[in-house]
Amino acid sequence: MTERPHLLLVPQLAELEWVIQSLLEEWADVATYDAPGVGDEPPVDDFGAEAVARRGLEEIERRGWERFFVVADEFGAAAATRVALAAQDALDGIALGHARLTNSLGGDRPAVNREVHEACLSLIRTDNRTFVRQLFKMTGGEDTAGGYGEELAERYLQRVPIELELPFWETRSFEGEQIGERLAHLDAPMLFARHRGCLLFTDEGFDDAVAAFPHARAVTCAEKPGTSPEFAQALREFCAQAVAAAS
Repeated sequence: MTERPHLLLVPQLAELEWVIQSLLEEWADVATYDAPGVGDEPPVDDFGAEAVARRGLEEIERRGWERFFVVADEFGAAAATRVALAAQDALDGIALGHARLTNSLGGDRPAVNREVHEACLSLIRTDNRTFVRQLFKMTGGEDTAGGYGEELAERYLQRVPIELELPFWETRSFEGEQIGERLAHLDAPMLFARHRGCLLFTDEGFDDAVAAFPHARAVTCAEKPGTSPEFAQALREFCAQAVAAAS
């Protein structure tokens, strides 16, 4: 193990989602990336979680990392758990914001709020610019308030084409993702984070994940983990403990 852990921040679509990257770089070597078809990344025919995971594995190989942690938030878990499973012999741990076992929209304990999801999808179809601006406004905190949040939203809109945003919300991120099944095959430390008051992801989904993996460390953040200094600190402690336990 190196003194500075290696963190792969898996995006949903764009590396811009990781507002806390600079905080993590204070104590870790950090890599993140854009999904295929985003920004300067060439598109692929089979865009989806598998393609985003392949791009993450390529980033790890490019950097020559022999050990690393995988970190994801929101729907990035679909690709992150694939990366972790494909490279589990090199995996130091996995951390998931908005942790859950599935992306279920129905049943007694849905992991995703159907009404909020449908409202997001409707707004994307009618006015994607407003959707993105509101998304950065709602999920931020001090770091994404005011002009900085507007700047991030504009940069995101320039990098992420609507041709990817819409199918991402329509199909890729929801029903059929068995996140828990992939986690069950991992023998590695886990950190699960909840976003207090989140409208899209349910407390039931988080509670089910914690119940299924009682050895996972669970934390609650006032902000979305990808923008949360609380999550950055919890991740630092989690990595330090995992490194110490493996030494």
